[in-house]
Amino acid sequence: MKKIVSTVIATHGIIVVNAQGSQLDESVFNTCAVIFVMLAIMVFILTILKKFFEYRLKNKIVDKGINENIKSSILQTAPNEGIHTNIKWFAILAAIGAGLMIINFTLPLGFHSLAIMAFSISLSFLGYYFFIMKIKK
Repeated sequence: MKKIVSTVIATHGIIVVNAQGSQLDESVFNTCAVIFVMLAIMVFILTILKKFFEYRLKNKIVDKGINENIKSSILQTAPNEGIHTNIKWFAILAAIGAGLMIINFTLPLGFHSLAIMAFSISLSFLGYYFFIMKIKK
């Protein structure tokens, strides 16, 4: 599902950029920014709901008095699950901030603005990858 949504968004962005020529209209840029912010808020809410329902499920399992072997297999979590999530989000948000700052210096908005954002976000993922590889050693 995530691949379909990201493909549709990327395709739509390409169509909008080609339709506008070399300059992006400010309203299109604002609309994309609002969609991105709403997407981030929805992901945040879904993550909170997932954690809440996992917590409730674990409490019910403990309260019901299920067999110890089954209980331990269900409640067992991976030891490194989500341990570097904060670092990943810091890298992504810092790159978005740096990209927006560079875009501000290279006004007017255009196709180069999208390229700057894509490049800065890809650099953040590359830095996060190197961070993870260094931690694993």
